[in-house]
Amino acid sequence: MSLLCIRPEDRPDVLDEMTREGTRIAALLRTIGVRFERWPADHALAANSDPQTILAAYAAELTRLQRDCGYQTADVVRIVRGTPDTAPMRQKFLNEHRHSEDEVRFFVEGSGSFYLRAGGRVFQVVCERDDLISVPAETRHWFDMGASPHFCAIRLFNNIEGWVARFTDDPIAARFPSHDEALALSAGP
Repeated sequence: MSLLCIRPEDRPDVLDEMTREGTRIAALLRTIGVRFERWPADHALAANSDPQTILAAYAAELTRLQRDCGYQTADVVRIVRGTPDTAPMRQKFLNEHRHSEDEVRFFVEGSGSFYLRAGGRVFQVVCERDDLISVPAETRHWFDMGASPHFCAIRLFNNIEGWVARFTDDPIAARFPSHDEALALSAGP
């Protein structure tokens, strides 16, 4: 289940708000310009599904997004449970950065946490299957896929070069609860 935790950027130990309710998550994220929607990711993926198969399965949804928002290209990032040597990739995404274009992800499998820094707060969004998130250009953010990642996200771009980040060199990400900690919090006592 999707989860949103909001904390002051200078007090990661303080939880201002937490919700699992989709319309509340969308409303709170809209206040910082982030689009969050629940879409049905209703195509089962085989363990050996390649990116072209995944893109073809969601072609109707992608065509609509590309038409409505002007995205030029789409690709797939998929890490299946047990993939070796994911620590370097995790570390890269854990560094706060910005993009010159919107960062759009549609999760069709698994989960990961986006951390969005805006207005003196950090919004941690645990995105799972069925979640579409669009982070506006120039928003400071980072992503945590967890210590044992498992997710598949379709990424859409205006820039045909794909994922191009400008890192802020701010160590803020190290101070906030990890994706794994958010999943534990979400599970409750």
